[in-house]
Amino acid sequence: MTLIRQWTYGLFAAFFSALILTGPAQAVEPVYTGFFSNLAVSGYDTVAYFTDGKPVKGKSSITHDYMGATWQFASEENKARFVADPEKYAPQYGGYCAWAVSQGYTASGDPQYWKIVDGRLFLNYDASVQTRWEKDIPGFIQAGDQNWPTIRSN
Repeated sequence: MTLIRQWTYGLFAAFFSALILTGPAQAVEPVYTGFFSNLAVSGYDTVAYFTDGKPVKGKSSITHDYMGATWQFASEENKARFVADPEKYAPQYGGYCAWAVSQGYTASGDPQYWKIVDGRLFLNYDASVQTRWEKDIPGFIQAGDQNWPTIRSN
């Protein structure tokens, strides 16, 4: 192998490694959908948290596009409620984990770990994170509300 070819392969390997380790600098998507989907809240009906008091899977036949994501609903009535007032029913911080946002970063929110506080829906990453978040909900919400604009714009 020639010296030039070795040098070229070395540069390529260094660039590729840096790309994998650091990732590209990007703004956070306004709504968390995961890597291989465009579904908000993993396809759960966000209105149902308010009306049924529990997570309810939406139907792929009842959808609405909002903030670059597809939202699914369990009923046409819930879809109509959402369309009329999406800010009321969409989870805070775009469905990212409320505790993570309070700490200044993002992590996925899991629709099974949720809480409505003062009429706002919050998701957490998992049960252990939700337990941590519940130790100071008002403080973590205050920090999350403060951090979210900065996180969103980075």
